[in-house]
Amino acid sequence: MNWGKGLVIGMLLFMSFIISMSFYMFKMPADDYDHQYYEKGLNYNTDYAKEKQVITDKARPIIKQLDGEISIAFKQPATGTIKLITPLGKSKDLIFALNTGQQNYATIPVNKLSTGRWAIRIDWNSGNIGYLYQQDLYINGK
Repeated sequence: MNWGKGLVIGMLLFMSFIISMSFYMFKMPADDYDHQYYEKGLNYNTDYAKEKQVITDKARPIIKQLDGEISIAFKQPATGTIKLITPLGKSKDLIFALNTGQQNYATIPVNKLSTGRWAIRIDWNSGNIGYLYQQDLYINGK
């Protein structure tokens, strides 16, 4: 084989590589970036102050997984939201309303959750003070 044939074969291989990578890139799912990135950046100081308030007031909620439910105990009655975040995508995340009344605890049924790693984000108010707490969880079978 002379150098001309080798050059043409090399160019064809490179072109086929580029074309196959182009097809591969177009078949990949769209980037799952956070559309609220800038708004979250602006609210960072507010969230940081709420997280610091949990430490200052020693108001960390106690989270336990019991049979068929997740139990969350608070220091005082609380109202707010509980967000369960999964690495499987935003469409699988769940948000629950939080209102403990005078009981100081809330429960979340596990039957809506898939087994695996989750993150829990609790944003609540107790006595006109805002709190924010985040923790990783591992949900066992139903």
